[in-house]
Amino acid sequence: MAAALCPFCGRTSRKFVNSGYVFALDLPGNKPRKREEKNVKAVVWHGTGDIRLDDVEDPKIQEPTDAVIRITRSAICGTDLHMVRGTMPDMVEGTVLGHEAVGVVEEVGSAVRGFTPGDRVVVTSTVGCGTCSYCRAGYYAQCDTANPNGPSAGTCFFGGPKVTGPVDGLQAERARIPYAMTTLVRVPDGVTDDQAILVSDIFPTAWFGSRLAEVGSGDTVLVLGAGVVGQFAIASAKRQGAGRVIVVDGIASRLDKARAQNAEVVNFNEENPVEVVKDLTGGIGPDRVIEAVGVDAEQPGERTGEQWKPGDAPRQALDWAVELVAKAGSIGIIGVYPAGFDQFPIGDAMNKNLTLRMGNCNHRRYVPRLLDLVLTGAVDPLEFITRHEKPSSAIEAYKSFDLREDGWLKTVLDVA
Repeated sequence: MAAALCPFCGRTSRKFVNSGYVFALDLPGNKPRKREEKNVKAVVWHGTGDIRLDDVEDPKIQEPTDAVIRITRSAICGTDLHMVRGTMPDMVEGTVLGHEAVGVVEEVGSAVRGFTPGDRVVVTSTVGCGTCSYCRAGYYAQCDTANPNGPSAGTCFFGGPKVTGPVDGLQAERARIPYAMTTLVRVPDGVTDDQAILVSDIFPTAWFGSRLAEVGSGDTVLVLGAGVVGQFAIASAKRQGAGRVIVVDGIASRLDKARAQNAEVVNFNEENPVEVVKDLTGGIGPDRVIEAVGVDAEQPGERTGEQWKPGDAPRQALDWAVELVAKAGSIGIIGVYPAGFDQFPIGDAMNKNLTLRMGNCNHRRYVPRLLDLVLTGAVDPLEFITRHEKPSSAIEAYKSFDLREDGWLKTVLDVA
């Protein structure tokens, strides 16, 4: 790991290299100063199963509404794995991956009035202009303006496929942030970078999932998937009034973390989840279901250990959600499914009078209030960071996360 002269403070520091699927670059001093032109390190998509830590062009202001930030924390999400595995199609070679970041503002465009260099900020994973009718109604993920492909293209987010922009992502030393007035949120002084990185995407997505599922006072809620989004779905459902939360997953360490939140856990590799959940709910089923798995779901059984292997049961979580939820219940789907996916038990759902809601999270709608929850101590995201690693390789971290290794929930890279 090479040492280099920091262009911001003039001191020697270690250059960014990533290890876990949260990585960080902590440089002393935030005082902005003019920086030299140079390449930066970033995780770049080159093809299915082919990602590399590359030197890329230093990002610059392109529009008056842009900002450029120096990233201090970033993260790998399960959505990124969909792209590497090939279950999220139409990726553009050369796209920088990643849609989660915390950083420090370095430059702002002439139309950016609310931020100045030196501000510490969290990036919202979806991009919204803040002025169109959808953004003004809180539907930032359906902004009419942000997506370069036009209003009908839908959600624009960092590091995604062609239909989302593409906009270069945030697994990098620096990043250009379009529509910075909406896409950036200042981080309160009492919130650390490690806490804030989980408010960039994971916590708001889970909160959104609980809202989609219409969780209310006293509800029995089923969360499918106990990854980090599922963990925050447990926390979100409880804070939105749930009386009981049941969680289904197949990885023991994830279920242990769910149990620590007083969720009732079901290991689908050891017992039949349909039978157990029905038994736990008196044969009725849960009132609400939050589906936090997505297209790469796997059938019960031993994992093969094959690298970059898509899940072998893409509709499994949807089938369980519809089968298990009580009649006239509601399902919130936040697990990712690509355009064109058409495997859904619509007849069974209709026969039960279910309410189905789904979509990409409107991050900017929730991030400020969730930062307040973190600031007051109502929720501590550090509870869901399970590993601290020294820097090694972003690619190795992707590989470990992809193999669904036990104990990999969220990992912080300690650079210093």
